[in-house]
Amino acid sequence: MSTERAIHGGGATGRAPAHGPHRIVIVGGGAGGLELATRLGDTLGRRGMAEVTLVERARTHFWKPHLHEIAAGSMDLDAYETDYLAQSHWHSFRYLIGEMTGLDRVARSVQVAPFVDEDGDRITAARSIGYDTLVMAVGSRTNDFGTPGAAEHAIALDDPAAAQRFHRRLVNAYLRAHARAGPLRPEQLQVAIIGAGATGVELAAELHNTTRTLVSYGLDRIDPDKDIRLVLIEAADRILPALPERLSGAAQHLLEGMRVSVRTGARVAQVLPDGVRLASGEAIPAELVVWAAGVKAPDFLREIAGLETNRINQLVVRPTLQTTRDDAIFAIGDCAAAPWLGKEGVVVPPRAQAAHQQASHMVAQIRNRLRGHELKPWRYRDFGSLVSLGEYSTVGNLMGSLTGGSLWLEGWFARMMYLSLYKMHELALHGFWKMALDTAARMITRRTEPHVKLH
Repeated sequence: MSTERAIHGGGATGRAPAHGPHRIVIVGGGAGGLELATRLGDTLGRRGMAEVTLVERARTHFWKPHLHEIAAGSMDLDAYETDYLAQSHWHSFRYLIGEMTGLDRVARSVQVAPFVDEDGDRITAARSIGYDTLVMAVGSRTNDFGTPGAAEHAIALDDPAAAQRFHRRLVNAYLRAHARAGPLRPEQLQVAIIGAGATGVELAAELHNTTRTLVSYGLDRIDPDKDIRLVLIEAADRILPALPERLSGAAQHLLEGMRVSVRTGARVAQVLPDGVRLASGEAIPAELVVWAAGVKAPDFLREIAGLETNRINQLVVRPTLQTTRDDAIFAIGDCAAAPWLGKEGVVVPPRAQAAHQQASHMVAQIRNRLRGHELKPWRYRDFGSLVSLGEYSTVGNLMGSLTGGSLWLEGWFARMMYLSLYKMHELALHGFWKMALDTAARMITRRTEPHVKLH
């Protein structure tokens, strides 16, 4: 057998040689990766039909679309995160802590780096994990496009640690301003958000509410209407450029009603220690800068064993979600450039609903792979977009056969639909009863705690 044939492992099915339970390795415990590990553990792992391993460098999982609420302080991370070790125990898969550093496609093994904790203590040694089926689900990172100063002076909301760091700096900034001896500096209590996609828009709206709540806890030397300024900066000619224009216009109208300064057609040339400089030469003072413009897959994917990637490091996959150069390796979620069937030359955008759909599809794909059956193409179903503007409103559109096209939503009903997206994720991970009990517990706890995290 040739090396190429050994790597591809038998065409469309790619079934591995029999040597005991089928070894399924999933790298990345985000929305798609953890949902997939949970469902495969429940169906295949529990019955001894496969060994399911999740490789993830973090200890806990948090749903990424809610990171802006952690940053603003309106959500308590401890109440919403999922412990990988507990999840693996409950759902019959193995959790391996560590970061993937290499891949041997011929030997079918994944290299995992030693895990070192926050104190610098080495917890685990380097390891090599064999697989018959490998699923890459490593998500995406913020893309600063190499803008000078962005890495040093801006915070990218890529993970809960970054969101908590922003919130800590925000609270410190307000405490500092309240204790000042003289007038505020030009940049003091100013926040610049670079990128007016869903993350930037939702963060701006959430900050408008939480900063005013924060001031109400005894910081009476700060006038929210005079001293606080939120600036949303977007290079395109409108906010939410990837979404329908009507949605964009409604969101901007609501933001302007909150006194958020919206700057469109403004390209950032440099991030400074005390603000942002635009390509036009204008300087915008800001004590805190958040970079929320653009995404890319992790850089290491460009160099991983010769797999095909695109310009933003995503692994190029076929309609079956198999990578183009190895039938035994699949990719889902933000790290996958999956073709949007029915739209020539278009790839599916990095959205939570796409990762959820791909995880569901991969359960059937892996079953077919174990049986040696033909794999099925994945078809993306666009159910529309919803953008939350905190307690003020939610706007969006739903798409599908039931609506006969696109249905415009705004207000309370749109807010309920937005909240249901996370409930669907919780349902996939925990089942109905745990989801319901967790929701009830949070509602009770919410009544006994500050509405904004104060530290």
